[in-house]
Amino acid sequence: MSVWAVLVAAGRGERLGEDRPKAFVRLGDLPLLAESLRRLDESGWVDEIVLVAPPEWEEPAILLAEELGVSKVSACVTGGETRAESVRAGVAEVPEAAAVIVVHDAARPLLPDEVLERVVGALAEGFDGAIPALPIADTVKRVREGVVVETVARAELVTVQTPQAFVAPVLRAALTTLSVESTQSATDCAALVERNGGRVTVVPGDERLLKVTRRADLERIAGWLAAPRT
Repeated sequence: MSVWAVLVAAGRGERLGEDRPKAFVRLGDLPLLAESLRRLDESGWVDEIVLVAPPEWEEPAILLAEELGVSKVSACVTGGETRAESVRAGVAEVPEAAAVIVVHDAARPLLPDEVLERVVGALAEGFDGAIPALPIADTVKRVREGVVVETVARAELVTVQTPQAFVAPVLRAALTTLSVESTQSATDCAALVERNGGRVTVVPGDERLLKVTRRADLERIAGWLAAPRT
């Protein structure tokens, strides 16, 4: 079974306050992108990688892969204005013969191989997609114009992470058949597959898959990296 990973690294990262895209903000001695790229390359669950870089950062992305000695990157493409456009550009480089497409955000650098195993392995059970998720510990309330209108039962709620794995033709169909409005409003690939009638299962996520949004996130991840390797 051929498994291709689309590593989405085209985000601007404006909330980090840097003069460069999020994927190229420093995490230790290397850009943030390096950690997830290296981990995907070392994983036995991934055969090839398509890297989606910010506009005008394609060459630095390729040079980084070469510096790391990464061997699985088969293409580096330019990302779009939205996440869906970036994913679509990456998936377009995946050959039709691929059985599974794994989509991962470079903003989640600490990628445990066990999570890759869980999402890819779940597809063997007949699902169209598999996503890692964590249960919600806090009470959740729906607020409208600053006023609480509902306390939401959290038993059926989870927070969703990447990597997300999909049967390749199912993800392609969702990206090509849904309307532009529908794809642009989706915050993850699973939402696209769900809207197109696909069945998506949930597997246990990992707290280490923290998404870098603010400077404090970088500092927390740097602390984890300084500990024994995960």
